[in-house]
Amino acid sequence: MRERIVRAVAGIMILISITLAYFVSIYWLGMTAFVGLNLLQSSFTRFCPLELILDKAGIEKGKC
Repeated sequence: MRERIVRAVAGIMILISITLAYFVSIYWLGMTAFVGLNLLQSSFTRFCPLELILDKAGIEKGKC
């Protein structure tokens, strides 16, 4: 469950930043780069800040 939430939030953030880059300012693509880099580093370090937030919100890891 938690992995699905992380992927959904990352996808939404990327789509929002692309939309803002198109309509507001090209500098919003920095948010896309940040999300991409965060996903990349979490694949190596297994540390994801969103998972800490979900822990505090009481959302448990799903069973595979």
